[in-house]
Amino acid sequence: MPVGLLIPVLVLLPLGRGLSIAQIGAAVAVQGVVVLMLELPTGGLADALGRRPVLLAAGLVNLAALTLFVVADTVALLAVSYLLQGVYRALDSGPLESWFVDQSLAADPEADIEGGLSRGEVACSLAMAGAALASGGLVWLGPLGAVSALAVPVLAALGLSLLSTIAVALLMTEDRPARGKAAFVASLRGVPVAIRGALGLARRSRVVQALVGVEFLWSFGMVTFEKLMPVRLSEVTTAAGPLLGPVSSAAWGASAAGAALAPLLIRRVGARWAGFTLRITQGLTVAGMGLFAGPVGVIGAFLICYAVHGAANPVHSGLLHRQAEGPYRASLLSLNSMVAAPGFAIGAVVLTAVAAGAGTTVAILAGAVVLAAAAPLYLVKSKTVFREPSHSGTSESLAL
Repeated sequence: MPVGLLIPVLVLLPLGRGLSIAQIGAAVAVQGVVVLMLELPTGGLADALGRRPVLLAAGLVNLAALTLFVVADTVALLAVSYLLQGVYRALDSGPLESWFVDQSLAADPEADIEGGLSRGEVACSLAMAGAALASGGLVWLGPLGAVSALAVPVLAALGLSLLSTIAVALLMTEDRPARGKAAFVASLRGVPVAIRGALGLARRSRVVQALVGVEFLWSFGMVTFEKLMPVRLSEVTTAAGPLLGPVSSAAWGASAAGAALAPLLIRRVGARWAGFTLRITQGLTVAGMGLFAGPVGVIGAFLICYAVHGAANPVHSGLLHRQAEGPYRASLLSLNSMVAAPGFAIGAVVLTAVAAGAGTTVAILAGAVVLAAAAPLYLVKSKTVFREPSHSGTSESLAL
């Protein structure tokens, strides 16, 4: 919910305080660099020190970042806020999901982790959709005392983030040995071990390499529906501006519906073929965004694209978790997340250049091809095979 509250005002609030779009872009770039540098080390820290303490640290850093964002009226303050956001995102990437899967498999080695991840994706998408609408409502209500209308959603996000951190402290339990200073130092020394373990797993496993490759191509193609879709909509209707807010909220609702249906698809065709089917389907929906001539077609393709996106997330995560060796689970997730940043950055540079030179439609179609090209990677096998639990009472072979 805090992310959904922030999305509509992240650019508008600094602009309203006199900063230029170029200055805002430079501050945002700081976050990307920090995430790229810290993604693997923080994943190793979660594996070595524990998921709970890393999540608590992430929550505290996030509170500091949001507090600073509320008052940031200079480039320097905004850059520091985004730097802290980068630290938070790196710390927050993976530990909760790793903890959930560890606990699930400890309780039942054949636990339906994909089903659990799907329910989490549903909750996330619905929260994003509702909070994005609530953010607009809070701005519409106007200032809160000395706080400007655009800053009110940030205060709401700050309050919810505080509740989230308290929830981690009170509700999250983790079986870890009692820790003194010596144990803490030993855990820190375990960080490079965890990183090497994740990299070693990726080096040994063709399936992990393939899944990381999917993440890169997927992130490249995401530029089409995250950055180019508003441009495409403006080409087919003059009402693109007023439509984007409600359409974006509806897209997150569609994502929730897709995530809810993901377990059904997995039970029907298996996780690997589900991933293959979803990547092909998403490529087709993105192509529809580029080819349809009217706003109904473009928006319809966009909503279906987000529904497929919501379904694909738990499928991909489940496959990745089933390749992970428990002690290095968070590090492997961080490795997967790490390739997303350059994938999206390269996609943004390439596809926007194509859009400027050959038109938005050509750029969107190029992104659709890249998305669909990731599909065969889900079918990569290795020589070692294990039996993946099937939720219909049988089992299917899945390559490690």
